[in-house]
Amino acid sequence: MSATLSNTGAAPALGPARVVPERTRMLLEAPIVPTLLKLAAPNVLNLLAIAGMITFDGLFVGRLGPDALAGISLVFPWVMLMQHGAASGMGGAVSSAIARALGAGQKQRAIDLATHAFMLALMLGALFSVLMLVAGPVIYRSMGGQGAVLEAAIAYSTVAFGGVVSIWMLNLLGNVGRGTGNMSLPAMVIVGAVLGHVVISPALIYGLGPVPALGIAGAGWGLVSSFGIGSLVLFAYLRSSRSLVTLSFRGLRLKWELFSEFFRVGVPGMINVVITNLTVIVVTGVAGHLGRDTAIGYAMGARLEYIIIPLGFGIGTGIVAMVGTNWGAKQYVRARAIAWTGGAVVAAACGAVGVFFALFPQLWLSIFTANEEVIQIGVSYLRLVGPTYALYGLGIGLYFACQGYGKVVPAVIANAIRLVLAAGGGIIAMSWIGAGAAGLFAAIAFAFVAYAGLTSLAVLRIKAVA
Repeated sequence: MSATLSNTGAAPALGPARVVPERTRMLLEAPIVPTLLKLAAPNVLNLLAIAGMITFDGLFVGRLGPDALAGISLVFPWVMLMQHGAASGMGGAVSSAIARALGAGQKQRAIDLATHAFMLALMLGALFSVLMLVAGPVIYRSMGGQGAVLEAAIAYSTVAFGGVVSIWMLNLLGNVGRGTGNMSLPAMVIVGAVLGHVVISPALIYGLGPVPALGIAGAGWGLVSSFGIGSLVLFAYLRSSRSLVTLSFRGLRLKWELFSEFFRVGVPGMINVVITNLTVIVVTGVAGHLGRDTAIGYAMGARLEYIIIPLGFGIGTGIVAMVGTNWGAKQYVRARAIAWTGGAVVAAACGAVGVFFALFPQLWLSIFTANEEVIQIGVSYLRLVGPTYALYGLGIGLYFACQGYGKVVPAVIANAIRLVLAAGGGIIAMSWIGAGAAGLFAAIAFAFVAYAGLTSLAVLRIKAVA
């Protein structure tokens, strides 16, 4: 006899035949806000780690000269696209599926899902490795790479994408743990991998003792080797009895139904990642019609979004686990309460960042440039758009709630509409109304407002399943 789980959000009445693991019980019963903050805290380390990786990669490679730095700049957005796609796109689907299975008391299904997640990491790693090794040189050339810059880009890309399976494996196995409510171990492993990258890369780039200098390729080797070691650590943990859900390959038979559980949420999630990155690229292009300084001023201000997004992810992974577990347990009222509470928490965190830098924009902009005209344009952007980061945060939080529900397509459509409103509205404001940069920034702010409203509508339309 299984436990009876309340549809009103109350604690489930446990029958004698079903023993609910302590971590799952916490997701089902503990107070929402303290539990969410407890789950989110380790993931803040992920934010700091990834920000550190971006900073140190540029610092180390920059010493090789401007051609090397320009080359890695062509490749790095694609590497980060893999990281974000694996962590919050397909990774969120893995976490959601396992959380819903555990919430429903289907531990064997959760184990099967975990094993299929391992196989999926191998498949996606191989797919994107072949794709980027073949198409990479063409892509970098189309981005303006030529001569020594193109050679540097290909040297880094060949190693980074040759071992891109390490990025997929680290993130998908990490999300197996997150689906059980274990946020600490994946966070510590990722931080350890990034620290390893920071320590190993200089030796591989410049050479140390018997280690030859590999140049820009050394940065790629530092990335794939450190992430590969992190993947082995997670693999060992998930094969041990300490893990709530383990990897089991005995008598393994791959099932399309389990892969489709990931694809149903993960493919739209990866599209969402592409849309999010594409929005900044497209709007930067729109801003460029007002001149180089406007494009740079917008780009420097919008870099703050790359802090907002990981911050939302740090809290959002907890939302996925909590919503998914309670939805699977048919605690629909509690799942909805978690969704809205989680969205409010992300809104508060992102809003605090936006308001702070709207009040003190020079603290952010002076990190990147001393050009007064560029800074003034960036100040205009942050003062107008910064306060709406709270609404952007609400949309991000509710997107992760939709991942927890396993119904993410409407939230992805909302993000696509945000792209159209920001870019299209900016073009209209600039070309038809003649509002200049202020009109473009107003369109971006309106797009954030619309995104919050549309994701709210997406959550409201999700119905309980009997």
